[in-house]
Amino acid sequence: MDRLSNQTLDRIAQPVPGYDRHGLRAGIVHFGVGNFFRAHQAAYLDRLMNMGLADDFAIIGAGVMSGDARMRETLAAQDYLYTLVEQSAESSDARVLGPIVDYIAPGDHLRIIATLADPAIRIVALTITEGGYFIDAATGHFDPTHPAIAADAQNPAVPQTVFGLIVAGLAARRAAGHAPFTVMCCDNIPHNGNVTREAVVGTARLSNPGLADWIAAHVAFPNAMVDRITPATSDRERQMVREDFGINDEAPVFCEDFIQWVLEDNFPAGRPPLERAGVEFVEDVTPWELMKIRILNGGHAVIAYPAGLLDIHFVHEAMQDAQVRAFLEKIEADEIIPAVPPVPGTDLHAYFAKVAERCANPKIGDTVRRLCLDGSNRQPKFIVPTIAHRLERGLSVEGLALESALWCRYCEGHSDSGTVIAPNDPNWDLLTGRAQAAKTDPSAWLGMAEIYGATGTDPRLAQPFARWLAMLWDKGTRATLDAYLKG
Repeated sequence: MDRLSNQTLDRIAQPVPGYDRHGLRAGIVHFGVGNFFRAHQAAYLDRLMNMGLADDFAIIGAGVMSGDARMRETLAAQDYLYTLVEQSAESSDARVLGPIVDYIAPGDHLRIIATLADPAIRIVALTITEGGYFIDAATGHFDPTHPAIAADAQNPAVPQTVFGLIVAGLAARRAAGHAPFTVMCCDNIPHNGNVTREAVVGTARLSNPGLADWIAAHVAFPNAMVDRITPATSDRERQMVREDFGINDEAPVFCEDFIQWVLEDNFPAGRPPLERAGVEFVEDVTPWELMKIRILNGGHAVIAYPAGLLDIHFVHEAMQDAQVRAFLEKIEADEIIPAVPPVPGTDLHAYFAKVAERCANPKIGDTVRRLCLDGSNRQPKFIVPTIAHRLERGLSVEGLALESALWCRYCEGHSDSGTVIAPNDPNWDLLTGRAQAAKTDPSAWLGMAEIYGATGTDPRLAQPFARWLAMLWDKGTRATLDAYLKG
């Protein structure tokens, strides 16, 4: 079977791009060409292009991390085409997407900056994960003292970070008299546009305060809420694409059939007509953002750590476990959903029911380990703010304290069966040491100011956390969940 490419499209029985890819013109540079981006933003663009729209908003990928090189090589070998497989519980549908037209390799800083300086580029988008924004968890703001940012401040012409590259691109546009591009964050971070603005302006200010003022005054950073469950690709998915759909694709993306994008309409340099593809434009994305981050992303954390400790592999298997599912349902109903402000036109309980249905989809093959990944960056964004919200109002955090204790217990590095948990966080060694110390001194965990801030010292969290953690060590996850569920 020939490799997926422009030359083999006419031999594929599944839907392929109905537009002339040779006629596409780049209008977007995207940092972070991973599975989520290819299943979400790129899928919307492909939908528009198949309508005969947005042919001047094709995507150029840009690599920054060394790991981006492999994705770039894989996609380049198949003309930047890839297969998207959307899966409901009942069916799987595949189609080939083609909105990506180029991908600049990591390390080619001069070409990235030159591309950013091109006035044809009107949007620079990011999916660089929650941990990529140099946020100081203790303050909740951009940390300009981070070594990577400090290095870019010393060498602004040869930046190594995404934000240094964006600043250099904006500097080149300003010098040439070109209007700035819009910076569009698509990561799961509260007020992600504001966070990105702070990182870009903060990086610029270290080396060029005048440029920083210009960026703050002239560059748009719309906030967005994005949603689609998109697991990692393995040999399993590559084999399924070959056997089930007859496509030899080394970089397929599998995802659920649900998709959502709520976006603030702030694009002075122009944008594709994304509303034609199903994007919802609103004045303020905050209500949707809080709903998604607290109910869905927070819910993922609630599922993840008990399932990880119980050696459950797939997320849908966790949802089939009566205790894990009941834990999720109780903590959502009692503590998380009441902490979410009203969302226009949305029933929050119905939204959660849809979340539970999505997590139970057996076709996705999403793993518990993926949900457990990077807790040191995710907990401060998805769980701790809900704890703080409830404490400020004098409300119980019993269930959220147990979720925190389960995360701590997971980070000790062994499941209940004694199976070793492979490192699953950029700060794994630190977390493991803290988790081990917390067996006798729970404050060793909650005292991580970079995770919990002042919330960790509040006795209304510390006391139930200590109690649940002791029970987890003494009686195990099953008995602890049972005690919580029985009230």
